[in-house]
Amino acid sequence: MIARSGVAGVLALALLATAAPAGAQKLFKYRDANGVWVFTDRQPEADQPYETAKLERSFEKPGVRLLRRDTEEGVTLYAQNTYYAPVQLAYRITKAENLAAATPLTGLQMLPARGDATLIEVGKANPAGPLSFDYEYQFLLGDPKAEHRPDRPYRFPYAKASTFPVSQAFPDTITHNDPSSQYAIDFVMPIGTHVIAARGGTVLEIASDFFEAGLDAAAAQRANVVRILHDDGTMSLYAHLNWNSIRVVPGQHVERGEYIADSGNTGFSTGPHLHFVVERNRGGAIVSLPVQFEGAGGAPVTVRSGQRYTAY
Repeated sequence: MIARSGVAGVLALALLATAAPAGAQKLFKYRDANGVWVFTDRQPEADQPYETAKLERSFEKPGVRLLRRDTEEGVTLYAQNTYYAPVQLAYRITKAENLAAATPLTGLQMLPARGDATLIEVGKANPAGPLSFDYEYQFLLGDPKAEHRPDRPYRFPYAKASTFPVSQAFPDTITHNDPSSQYAIDFVMPIGTHVIAARGGTVLEIASDFFEAGLDAAAAQRANVVRILHDDGTMSLYAHLNWNSIRVVPGQHVERGEYIADSGNTGFSTGPHLHFVVERNRGGAIVSLPVQFEGAGGAPVTVRSGQRYTAY
């Protein structure tokens, strides 16, 4: 049997970036003015003598894979999902030889978070003959049945009392010109600004090892990101984060207002900013959702390009 995974075009993917495992992070050690040793992940001032060491953050990189199990009747294909979220998977069987006529050639399957499921029983047309086939598959994070139901407006994704301008927000779609980014918001902020969770949830994936920005097509896949799953099944994405600054790992629960990373200028970007968007799986594609933020006194605020907003 030939079993080959690929991209079949049977399920539209609209993820901004592919997560990569976190690399080594620096630990800085120095004495303060009182001679007390300080250990921190923030680099001291240039005139402060310090020592450094590397801290390795290890975790299982989430993913989805198809496996086979030979049976007397043929082959069972099943899928394993190690994401902390349900996954919608589409598969297609190709180049089949001696395939039973009743075997479906395409299919859609929901995989539970951190779980597996049988996809298909591939039978033989001639029980005595050999069976061979190729298969292709794609997957999409999230449950298509998810509905956006936040219990309050989102928190601005930076420290309280901080104020930053918005360079792009709906209905302006200069670079946010596809369904996955239509309602995304770009906050202009200096590299190294603390990025705060706008809503609580479980970290799904991160990318943290990129350090360059550009305007070529490949740059879109070189953005450092954090993706968080909310309790209603929607997901928030924080993108263009600074290299080696992400403080969370997949599977970790974060609270609203928790520090998760530093802003940066990585991936498809013309300057330092934070790209924030809330998304859901619409059943074959990732789409963005309109959001409101919490303003003074808890009042909901819809942001607009060219305006400045203070976090409360």
